[in-house]
Amino acid sequence: MSQINRKRGTLSSELAKALTRLAVKAPVFTVDEFAQAMGRPKSKTWRILHFLAEGGWIERLSKGKYLIIPLEAGPEAIWSEDAMVIACHLAEPASVAYWSACHYWGWTEQIPHTVFVQTTQRKMRTTQIVLGVQYKFVRVHPRKFFGHLRRSTERGTFTITDREKTLVDALDHPELCGGIRLVMEMLPAAEHIDWDKVEKYLEHMGSGAIYKRLGFLAERLGTRLLLPDREKRLARWRSRLTGGYAPLDPEGPPGGEIDGRWRVRVNVPRLMGGV
Repeated sequence: MSQINRKRGTLSSELAKALTRLAVKAPVFTVDEFAQAMGRPKSKTWRILHFLAEGGWIERLSKGKYLIIPLEAGPEAIWSEDAMVIACHLAEPASVAYWSACHYWGWTEQIPHTVFVQTTQRKMRTTQIVLGVQYKFVRVHPRKFFGHLRRSTERGTFTITDREKTLVDALDHPELCGGIRLVMEMLPAAEHIDWDKVEKYLEHMGSGAIYKRLGFLAERLGTRLLLPDREKRLARWRSRLTGGYAPLDPEGPPGGEIDGRWRVRVNVPRLMGGV
């Protein structure tokens, strides 16, 4: 789907009122909701929907689901909470996650040009563009799809990973959060973290690599990372290390020095000697 650039025509009073009624609830609607807003049978709405799509008033997201295009259509216009509302209509189930969630929680000022969406849905494209904004879908095992919060905006609702799950996801896939260096910069900014919940999430994820990366980075950051009961937690994390060595950067080069304490292969240049 591409950005709408063509000039719009005019709408009849009936259509304008129907779209207004729908827009009050959310920017996305279904064919059934449109038929109800129009007061017509569903079978009588397909031509109208085609007309609205051709005229640049709506955009088809998927079968039977449409987006009301804002007057200021374009990446700058919808790169906000609107983009997150749209994201959660593009997959089922869906939750805004990874770098997008890191930015939402205020851990980084770098605005990702892609909205990252976590889902368990099978057989779907990995990326989709709506009004110039790219959405990237990351399919995870159902075991890893948890830790979500529901948020409401003037334009609808969306689901996003909570702070603790966002932190765990960033360590699971740092490449989806700007890379391990950015994750390391974000950790000290990750305020209001419930570390007991983090540990429950770590157990639920069942990934030794996450313990390894978190322990390694926590020790390198030292007191810059506000970690209560530091020594006890570090000891618990070490007791849960699995065999083998995990790359600090999953998409980094093959090689790198070995940190035997946390069983991490430090494949990030200039990181082994210091932070």
